[in-house]
Amino acid sequence: MPRARLRDLGLKVGTLPPGPFNAITDVAGVKVGYSTVIQDRPRIARTGITAIWPRGPEIWTDYVFAGTFSFNGNGEMTGLPWLAEQGLLGAPIGITNTYQVGIVRDAITAIAVRDGASQAFHLPVVAETYDGWLSDIQAFTLTQEHAFAAFDSAVGGCAIAEGNVGGGTGMICHEFKGGTGTASRLVENGERYTVGVLVQANYGARDLLRIDGVPVGREIGPDVVPAHRSGKRAVPPRTTTEGSIIVVLATDAPLLPIQCQRLARRATTGLSWVGGIGANGSGDIFIAFSTGNHIGQNDRISSVNMIAPDAMTSLFQAAAEATEEAILNAMCMAETMSGRDGRIVHALPLDLLQEVMRKYRPG
Repeated sequence: MPRARLRDLGLKVGTLPPGPFNAITDVAGVKVGYSTVIQDRPRIARTGITAIWPRGPEIWTDYVFAGTFSFNGNGEMTGLPWLAEQGLLGAPIGITNTYQVGIVRDAITAIAVRDGASQAFHLPVVAETYDGWLSDIQAFTLTQEHAFAAFDSAVGGCAIAEGNVGGGTGMICHEFKGGTGTASRLVENGERYTVGVLVQANYGARDLLRIDGVPVGREIGPDVVPAHRSGKRAVPPRTTTEGSIIVVLATDAPLLPIQCQRLARRATTGLSWVGGIGANGSGDIFIAFSTGNHIGQNDRISSVNMIAPDAMTSLFQAAAEATEEAILNAMCMAETMSGRDGRIVHALPLDLLQEVMRKYRPG
């Protein structure tokens, strides 16, 4: 059957409603772009770049508060010391493969120079997961032009592509094809706020995969759909939990940096609901930003708002639910992919997924 998002399969997780696009782009001003490279010559590439603009190009002078959380730190996200120091994000975010973080980071700086950004210096945030199982990562295929294409093509206020796109092109999740996924949730705290999430999912063991509590990974085990590393059997069983996931959370709720940190931390809950355990070899790094305040580059005094601490709980739930669904959307939308050395990573079979969910959730 054709690839489809989780809700298009008649499956839902969580209790809060999604935004109109069920995507990070439901947060007003957020834009997402991709550069995807799938080629066999001169060397095999299954890779790409994902670009996230918190406010579009005005981010260079109209900053957002942001915070991060590392669930397990065997990964990379640049720019974090300065982000931790002042709690402000004044540039777009990039996600790519492990070996090409530098070229994307440098491309963001070059875009700032090209577009006349007035900041004195730039310390961009760029994160990674490893696509070397399917892609010849040592070929260093991505160029500055690929990065420019991702950032310059970003769009907002609409649905965006998922699965084998952008930085998620060559990624693997719970031993099925993984990649890029997104989702959102709406909350009411006197005002209506949106929490949107985008993930690059590249982690996890098959037998740990759960959807709405259903042990889908055990029901659709390696004897049904081969695991990527070892045919029909995952051997040794626990090494396949290694991998990484990057989670980007956006909200229009007015949050201070410490509140953004708290929101980022709740992505861990959504990850765990699906079956992520933060394995020793996994890079599970999350960043959250809030567009609810405007911090001018040259402001001497900035007047800001913050949501009440007790009102954070509904945002925490939204972050957890949106992270969970974004991961599942990445898996549902990703297609089977072949790559280097004749390797194949199979997509999650959606017909079997529906059968398993009906078995545990009849009616």
